[in-house]
Amino acid sequence: MRVVVADDAVLIRAGLVRLLEEFGCEVVDAVGDGDALVASVAAHRPDISVVDVRMPPSFTDEGLRAAVEARRRVPGTPVMILSQYVEVSYADDLLADARGAVGYLLKDRVADVEEFLDGLRRVASGGTVFDPQVVAQLMVRRRRDDPLASLTPREREVLGLMAEGKSNPAIGRQLVITDGAVEKHVRSIFNKLGLYADDGDQHRRVLAVLTYLRS
Repeated sequence: MRVVVADDAVLIRAGLVRLLEEFGCEVVDAVGDGDALVASVAAHRPDISVVDVRMPPSFTDEGLRAAVEARRRVPGTPVMILSQYVEVSYADDLLADARGAVGYLLKDRVADVEEFLDGLRRVASGGTVFDPQVVAQLMVRRRRDDPLASLTPREREVLGLMAEGKSNPAIGRQLVITDGAVEKHVRSIFNKLGLYADDGDQHRRVLAVLTYLRS
């Protein structure tokens, strides 16, 4: 994968670059502010950008805002937010694009390198990967007109795990149910959300997750 890294902390930025390169990624640029991120994405068209939330000048949400602008300049460019903080103000703008290719992980909850790299690969290929704490914060603002109202509790549970980027077998292991049962729940979720087979399974999965996160 060709990667752009955006983090204002020099040591963290250098550490990410070294880690990614050790595992076979090509880091095409490493920057420390939002404007540089947008320019770098436009220039390099990376397979994915790894972006911190809080960057200069105000150290609030510049990274998220820059990620939104980068996707406006280069539609659908994959972005993985990697931060210590859950910031929902611009997360909705990232989720508004139904093309997917968005992730949001918390630095101190990434259990191992392989898990992180797997998340990068999923997002780079158009999927979505969200830390459960990020999902929880987004779900606090659920609309009264809930598009998920028709889902059973188990279907909501399955969809929540899909939002974390888990595959069907991983969902089955976590819920202690068979792969066939997971597939049945996933098909039911697609049908209840009006996502039909001509959309393609991966596209339907992304759309279902985005509906969940925006609801």
